Amino acid sequence: MKNKKELRIGLIGTGFMARTHTNGYKRVNDFFPELEYRPVLQAVCSRSADRVKAFADQWGYASVETDWEAVIGRDDIDAVDICTPNNMHAEYTIRAAQAGKHVICEKPMAISVAECDQMIEACKQAGKLLSLGYRLHFDPYNQELIRLAKEKVYGSVKKIKSAFSILTEKGIWRLDKKMAGGGPMVDVGIYCAQAACYVTGKEPIAVTAQTFPVSDKTKFIDVEETVNFQLEMADGIIAECRASYSEDECYFHADAEKGWFELKPAFFYVDNAGSTSDNKIIKFPPPTQQLKQMDAFASAIKDNAPNLVPGEMGRRDMRIIEAVYQAMNTGKRVEIAKG
Repeated sequence: MKNKKELRIGLIGTGFMARTHTNGYKRVNDFFPELEYRPVLQAVCSRSADRVKAFADQWGYASVETDWEAVIGRDDIDAVDICTPNNMHAEYTIRAAQAGKHVICEKPMAISVAECDQMIEACKQAGKLLSLGYRLHFDPYNQELIRLAKEKVYGSVKKIKSAFSILTEKGIWRLDKKMAGGGPMVDVGIYCAQAACYVTGKEPIAVTAQTFPVSDKTKFIDVEETVNFQLEMADGIIAECRASYSEDECYFHADAEKGWFELKPAFFYVDNAGSTSDNKIIKFPPPTQQLKQMDAFASAIKDNAPNLVPGEMGRRDMRIIEAVYQAMNTGKRVEIAKG
């Protein structure tokens, strides 16, 4: 372990995603002992001094900061991990890149395509890696969906149905449009859109979308409670998707020429499960997707390995999200231009 390359991490945020990322950093060498690097938990940041100290003590960070600018300005940090509310992603990423740091940023990448462009350009100009928290690209269950579609095990995919909905508590930042950029579409609907893209290997060319009256006007003040959206993929496949903050649902189902395959649940951190029309069970052992993602992030930095979840992917998804909201608000079919 002493001879391994170090990747010194500065983490901004102490919420759920910060814990899952940290767990990946701490355990990656246990699962992949042959790796030539080791993540070093150098610093963690939160505006709450009590919260950040408790987090550092629990997870083993070497130091704490209460100012995010102090984190990106430190010479003893190689990469900044951004696990904050969505409206902070762009500024933190841009400033981190300008300070000479690599960046891994949680999804959604930002709250607009314009912000995505600024983030990509900043990292490009600085010559630094920008990687996104798209953990399911490293999940064996979702990788199996990709394989089944690509190899046409059940023939060509003809139709997709997918949903990801969670129950939320009143007053959380995810229900604040200024901080989140939207409601369940940007938080969990993005998983359905992502899956439609990586399973088909195509991008959507148009979308229609519908929302509904909210059940609690004091809870859902300026974000949608539920959204249905239909993605028209480039090869004619329709992906019917649903995202909600008042339901508990998580699945992906693909109908093909000679059968079907699905995951239910599909997008969890653990305990995903799958089946097929010929009664096959999709089951994989650990390690978790988050460990593999942290491995890939460090390998891209230290070993020049391919960046599987770059900023351009996040920009594509933000184009989709903006089109969904336009369709939802106008009731019209919205074409999604490339570029």
